[in-house]
Amino acid sequence: MSTARELYPLGEIPPLGVVPKRMLASLIRRNRYGPPVSAFQLEEVPVPPIGHRQVLVLVMAAGINFNNVWAALGKPVDVIGARQKRGEPEDFHIGGSDASGIAWAVGPGVQHVRVGDPVILSSCRWDEHAPDIRLGADPMTSTSQSVWGYEENWGSFAQFTRVEDFQCLPKPPRLSWEAAACFLLTGATAYRQLLGWPPNTVRPGDPVLIWGGAGGLGSMAIQIVREYGGLPIAVVSDAAKAETCRRLGAVGAIDRRDFDHWGRLPDIDDANAMARWTLGARDFGRRLWDVLGERRNPAIVFEHAGEDTLPTSLYVCDNAGMVVICGGTSGYNADVDLRLLWMRQKRLQGSHYANRQQCLAITRLVAQGRIDPCLSTALSFAETGLAHQLMYENRHPPGNMAVLVNAPRAGLTELPA
Repeated sequence: MSTARELYPLGEIPPLGVVPKRMLASLIRRNRYGPPVSAFQLEEVPVPPIGHRQVLVLVMAAGINFNNVWAALGKPVDVIGARQKRGEPEDFHIGGSDASGIAWAVGPGVQHVRVGDPVILSSCRWDEHAPDIRLGADPMTSTSQSVWGYEENWGSFAQFTRVEDFQCLPKPPRLSWEAAACFLLTGATAYRQLLGWPPNTVRPGDPVLIWGGAGGLGSMAIQIVREYGGLPIAVVSDAAKAETCRRLGAVGAIDRRDFDHWGRLPDIDDANAMARWTLGARDFGRRLWDVLGERRNPAIVFEHAGEDTLPTSLYVCDNAGMVVICGGTSGYNADVDLRLLWMRQKRLQGSHYANRQQCLAITRLVAQGRIDPCLSTALSFAETGLAHQLMYENRHPPGNMAVLVNAPRAGLTELPA
């Protein structure tokens, strides 16, 4: 029987099921809050213990998402301070809310995950015994819901991570570790936004406006709209990104640099400023019609930019259509012209990640080859901070990024021999 070492170096995988006492993690401390490239540092920490219905996963690769740009900056939320106020002892943050890996140990009560199973990890957890869930609430609306690897510690930027058993989904066998690690957070979020809010779901022939079309969320949204018969129109910031969106199935793209009316609405009493803003929004709407080839407004606007774009999204959305938003990358204080909501009967819908059913649905689409994970690049584990810095500066390549953790090289689909 193999005995565990204190620590295994990167690139050396323990015998199956053998759990060392310590591990390497790319983590953040409060005294390093700031630019992600310096906030993330490789350090040695204990391997977390597992409890009832929990799984310890050997991380092969981890996906990169904007939530840990915020974690690195320490704002708008000091994630370490927030957890310490709840009584948690760790003075560090191990981020990462996307991963692929191997189930390495299972706690009592785990029934559907076995040691040795290749898995991908869903990024939200909740208390399955919470009163609201027991009364039938969607777990994503539960007061017990939280984001693993952002609000919760022990995320995927480490050799091992601890998750609840329901966070584990089967890894699509054909995908490399890094491709499997990069798509679930963005893919499941986009799936819920576009298909989770009836009656405003994508239908054949529906125009759908997608902000940030070449990014992780946008690349998933374009493909989902395409698969369900809709007409995706992407908003991008350069010609190369526009071409990427067309390859994914967008009917066309709008370059946001051609417009300058972005940001919060002017004061309604400032007639000149309001007239300039309205002219910009109308020009944007006309460009949308030109791309679509007909004078039809979007049935759904896929939002995540927030402050800079929400007023325009509500303006161009069709009557009885929906603006669905899952974030506020450009800021949270977005303005709403209420006349558009009540007189045009438009819907402004918040959406946050996805429940297990929706996660399984997008994973099946990827496993069937209908949705491409859109992996753009796979960096080394030591480059975790660099990957987030590229995202922070909007210099990251189109699609989704990942870092290799225990996977010794890119392109592997199974544990290396």
